[in-house]
Amino acid sequence: MRAAFIVVGLMLSGMLIAAQPRSDARSQADVAGLSDPSATALTGAQQMNLYLPLLKGKSVAVFANQTSVVGKSHLVDTLLKRGIRIKKIFSPEHGFRGDADAGEHVNSQNDPATGLPIISLYGSKNKPSAADLEDVDLLLFDIQDVGVRFYTYISSLQKYIESAIDNHRPLIILDRPDPNGSYVDGPLLDPKYRSFVGMQPVPIVYGMTIGEYAKMLVGEKWLDSSAGLRTDDLRMTVISCRNYTHKSKYTLPVKPSPNLPNMQSVWLYPSLCLFEGTVVSLGRGTGKAFQQFGHPSFPAALYSFTPESVPGARTPPLLGQPCYGYDLSQIDVMKETGNRWSLKWLLKAYELFPDKDHFFTGTGQGFDRLAGSDVLRQQIRDGMTEEQIRKSWEPGLGNFKKIRKKYLLYAD
Repeated sequence: MRAAFIVVGLMLSGMLIAAQPRSDARSQADVAGLSDPSATALTGAQQMNLYLPLLKGKSVAVFANQTSVVGKSHLVDTLLKRGIRIKKIFSPEHGFRGDADAGEHVNSQNDPATGLPIISLYGSKNKPSAADLEDVDLLLFDIQDVGVRFYTYISSLQKYIESAIDNHRPLIILDRPDPNGSYVDGPLLDPKYRSFVGMQPVPIVYGMTIGEYAKMLVGEKWLDSSAGLRTDDLRMTVISCRNYTHKSKYTLPVKPSPNLPNMQSVWLYPSLCLFEGTVVSLGRGTGKAFQQFGHPSFPAALYSFTPESVPGARTPPLLGQPCYGYDLSQIDVMKETGNRWSLKWLLKAYELFPDKDHFFTGTGQGFDRLAGSDVLRQQIRDGMTEEQIRKSWEPGLGNFKKIRKKYLLYAD
């Protein structure tokens, strides 16, 4: 067998991809896209021999949060111990420590453990400025994503790439497995509904790691063209995962955000998050966020819970009100959904809610931003079944899958 890893230069808009090599004689399991069940996936961050030489002697900026770990140590601490000169930290939604509420403005500050400046890139400022990068030679990105369009880390990734191009800085992305990477499903985003919870015409679940998604952003020229960006000038290196395929069942070592406390919530997140655009609670302010849903007007004979003020959800929807609904914390998500994005719970909630005109919050714009257009909201109002709705996505999903395939680093 060849050396464990090789760095392969791909002729794609100046990108360098540190790719996972394959044995000359691939096993039947490899061909089928199955990983060795006795082996553990290695993240890009764990393969320090591949990227430490690229950092030596450089002034480095790190985009990171609480998920940026190497074993039991934070990436920033690990790099500092190895003599890497880190100048500053950039942080996404929920902050560097991952404890801020969803959508909460996070102030820039200094990290108490290292004294390094932390610059928030969520809110009024979403990408590094030229002044931020004056003393920086190289940008590093290491964030655990969950593979869902409205999870804002991929929007932060895009802005980070754009800043690397704008400021002529090389970029290294340390890839991590996608816990929802085994399927591609849901409606595609209509560019008219572009926002920070959805910037590109991809389905709700797009089945790609951060590294693969970055390749697609560049290769499809989906970066912000208004800034006069030249992707041909981008020097981007992706350090890929080892022993991982899109069928791997990967358990996250750290919760990716305050209200995704376990793998059950991560697997249910794609299907339940659209409740954020309705009057229904999805369990924020309880111990089962994104694992249950309910409303005070649902039948009282159903399962019940009451949202409270807790860290990460200080003012949850329906605070202090008993909600009646469904507990999904013990179901087999993949079996229940058929390993796809599911509308069943959203449609059930709409059926139970007595005042249909007020099921969607406000004018429905919040729901539309998450769904990617106003089509799904109208389909629900029209009483369409899940299968009828799903059929309307098929042309868009088929086209996206062709695009996606060009940028995969790992077998499906």
